[in-house]
Amino acid sequence: MTAAACLYDSTVAHVRRIDPPMSFANRMYLWLVDLDVPSALPSWLRPFARFDGRDHFDPDEPGGIRAKLDAWLATRGVDLRGGRVLMLASARVLGYVFNPITVFWCHRPDGELECVVAEVHNTYRGRHAYLLYPDAEGRASVDKEFYVSPFQSMDGSYRMHLPEPDSRLTATVVLRTGAADTALAATVRGIRRPASTRWVVRMLLARPFVPQRVAVLIRRYGIGLWLRGAPRPQSISKAGELHG
Repeated sequence: MTAAACLYDSTVAHVRRIDPPMSFANRMYLWLVDLDVPSALPSWLRPFARFDGRDHFDPDEPGGIRAKLDAWLATRGVDLRGGRVLMLASARVLGYVFNPITVFWCHRPDGELECVVAEVHNTYRGRHAYLLYPDAEGRASVDKEFYVSPFQSMDGSYRMHLPEPDSRLTATVVLRTGAADTALAATVRGIRRPASTRWVVRMLLARPFVPQRVAVLIRRYGIGLWLRGAPRPQSISKAGELHG
């Protein structure tokens, strides 16, 4: 059984396989937290490791992350009945967070996995959650329903491999635009570390300002695609809404 909270010292890789091809990799760390267990970190560290309900699901809805997740699931006929939820995400660092994807492993009271929720954010402050029922190997497919980038169309489906992390973290999200055409693939691989004061400080020093750096890296990646003449099949408003 995974501890109430731990860190994953990780590498995230993103490969675009359609024209123009482009890729990047980034070292970072991620948190895996039990949404029902409060942080045990000392108060002076909490500004570097905070989780806020406003950062997930509807930002205008009050409540913590667990309450908002349960409410979202209820609208889809899912009741965890108080079962454990583990969330993989970046924490707020000095008041800022950016999570391209947050994963929730949702369990029944007997400990068995009920479902997985993958919440996707774009750089326009838009967000969308997908309800997944993975197979025994943690694999699931879902149609694309959310506009992520001006350099991607709304066509296609995601194939996700999201096994619950243990000593190692391995996750893959592949976007396919045809029967066998892979538009892009994103992977994250990490090694578990304890969420002790020592390790949190070590990660803060080794990988400083993770959410800020991720946001800058994604924007720099978009600029690179624009400079290389990548087509823009759609446009998107600042609110993150799709326009034809």
